[in-house]
Amino acid sequence: MLQVMRDPSSIALALVMPVILILVFGYGLSLDVQNVPVAVVMENPTPDATDLAGGFQLSPYFHASFTTSMTTAEEWMKDRKVDAIVRLRANLARELQLGNAPVQVIAYGVDANRARIIQGYAQGVVKLWAARKSSNQGGSGAGPVRIQSRTWYNDAVDSHYFLVPGLVVLIMTLIGALLTSLVMAREWERGTLEALFVTPVRIYEILLGKTVPYFILGMGGLMLTVVAGRYLFEVPLRGSLIVLIGVSSLYLLVALGIGLLISSATRNQFVASQLALVITFMPAFFL
Repeated sequence: MLQVMRDPSSIALALVMPVILILVFGYGLSLDVQNVPVAVVMENPTPDATDLAGGFQLSPYFHASFTTSMTTAEEWMKDRKVDAIVRLRANLARELQLGNAPVQVIAYGVDANRARIIQGYAQGVVKLWAARKSSNQGGSGAGPVRIQSRTWYNDAVDSHYFLVPGLVVLIMTLIGALLTSLVMAREWERGTLEALFVTPVRIYEILLGKTVPYFILGMGGLMLTVVAGRYLFEVPLRGSLIVLIGVSSLYLLVALGIGLLISSATRNQFVASQLALVITFMPAFFL
């Protein structure tokens, strides 16, 4: 514990790095798409077209700009003033009477994931409008079989619910594997391991002395992430906190063991840190 307290790099990785990760992932990174600039092209502003365009204007996911020219909307997209175009054709009212009125949605596809999300949001607006119109006309809005989807977990589809809990794995891997991978390698580099061998300290005492402080730091990182997620980002903790602590303890012990193995096999801190990143942190990050 004294060695950890006297080593500024260990303190930085164990306490400062988790705080930075929580703030960056929580505030700086978001997979949510809101206020998307979209051009709504009404080639013929009939009541039906105006009603559907109003759905995009009232949606919290879109910031709608209106035009009657498809050429103008394409210019807006080329200039990156809009990320999508919703085209309501001039014969929309007549096609509605025939029972089939296609609505064209063009999304800026450089960011494929964002384009898919925008497309899904646009389809949702059109479906809500079609259901409301059918209901106003006395129809059921659906066929004999109707499917209703309901999201039980994260019904608001808030990306914080996924990103912040994932930090538990990253922080515990950083503290468990990366810090412990430097422990024995540091002793080899400084030449203090030979002096440690001639003392009456036993092997299991050395291992415990090198493991217990980082286990405490890792569990502290867990609690820091849980508290920050719960009170900073309002991510609910549903389930047993005891089970979470128990499973996290098992994971942390595995990470500590891998870190000690790397640290014992290498006698250079740089090599040990690179191995720890490749073997533990990178797989944990991608998974």
